[in-house]
Amino acid sequence: MNLGALIDAVQRNCDIADARHAREMTMCNYLLEMREFYRWEAGLPPAAVPGRAEVGQWLAAREARWEELADAEFGMLPAADGPCDPFAVAAVNRAVAPRGLVYGAGIGRFGRPHFFLGRRESASRVDGIELVVSACEYARDLAAIPALLQGDAIVVRREALRQWLWEKAEAWGVKEAAGPLRRALAAYGYFDDTAAALERMTEAEIASLVLHERGEHAAGRALGPAWEDMLTALGDRRAELLARAVRDHWADCLVTLPALVAGAAWPALHFWCANLEGMRRALFPRAVAAGEAWAANGDASPLLAAATAGAAHWASVAQRLLAIHREHGAAAGGIIAALTTDLSGLAL
Repeated sequence: MNLGALIDAVQRNCDIADARHAREMTMCNYLLEMREFYRWEAGLPPAAVPGRAEVGQWLAAREARWEELADAEFGMLPAADGPCDPFAVAAVNRAVAPRGLVYGAGIGRFGRPHFFLGRRESASRVDGIELVVSACEYARDLAAIPALLQGDAIVVRREALRQWLWEKAEAWGVKEAAGPLRRALAAYGYFDDTAAALERMTEAEIASLVLHERGEHAAGRALGPAWEDMLTALGDRRAELLARAVRDHWADCLVTLPALVAGAAWPALHFWCANLEGMRRALFPRAVAAGEAWAANGDASPLLAAATAGAAHWASVAQRLLAIHREHGAAAGGIIAALTTDLSGLAL
C-alpha cells in the first residue's frame, strides 16, 4: 500500500465533505474552526498564535480548493487488495492495520460525512468492544469528532480531543464565568500549568469518551437499526438535535455517570456537568441541579439517583421518538421538531 496515495485519497474525501458542508456553520464558528484547522495542518501547538497574513492566504487557498471539489463524488481508497469504498470502515481498517494506522468514516450531525486517518496508538477490548486510540492524524476534515462508534468498535482521536478541550478552555477564558467548567479546569490544575493540565485533561477525557461510547453501544443495541434510519430521515435540525440529546443522556445514565462516581473521577465529573449545554441542559434539569448540589456539598448521590431515573426515562423517550417515526414516516421530523417548543413533557 502506498501511504502517500492513501493519505491523499482520504484528505480529498475530507475536502469534498468540507466543500459540501463547511459553510453551514455560523460565521463565528466557521472562522474559529478554520483557525484550528490551520493549526493542525501547520503542525502548531494549541496555544500558538498563527500569523494573520499566513492564515488569510491559507484560507483563500482552502476555499478555492473547495470550490473545485463542490460537485465531486467521494473517491475509492487505494488498498493492497484493490480499491475500497470510503464508507467500508471495517475493510479499510483491515487494510491499514498492518501499517499501524486507523481509519474512520461515517455520517455525523445533519447528514455531514466525516473521514480521518491517523496513527494507531493503542488497541484493546472492553466488554466485547474493540477500543482504538489514535495519535497523530494524517488526514481529517474541518469538524474533527473526538470519538466515534463504528459498529462494535470505539475510536477515540487523541489529537482531535486535545484540540476540542483547548477550544473549550479558551472560550471559557473570554468571560471566566463561575460554574462547572471553571471547577473542572481548576481540578485539572489548569490555572497552575496550562500545558500540563491540557495533557491530564486529554488523558482523563479519553476515559470519559470511552464510557460514553460504551453507553452509546448499549443504547444502540436496544434501539436497533431503526434509530439510525430515523436520524437519516428526519430532515429537521431541531428534531435531530432532540433525538441525539436523548440518546446521549441515555448513554450517560447507563454507563458514564455511574462509572465516574464509582471511580471518584471528580475532575471528569465536573467536566461532564460543564457539558450540559443547549438541548441537553434543557432536557435534564435534574442532572443540572444534582451537579450543582454535589459541587456545593460533595454528595454525589443525587447524580447517581438522576442516572438511575434517567436510564429508564431516556429509554422511554427514545422509544416514543421511534414510534412517531414508525407512525408518521416522512412527516415525523416536523412532529418531533414541534416537541422542542415545550420540553416539559420530555424533560427529567
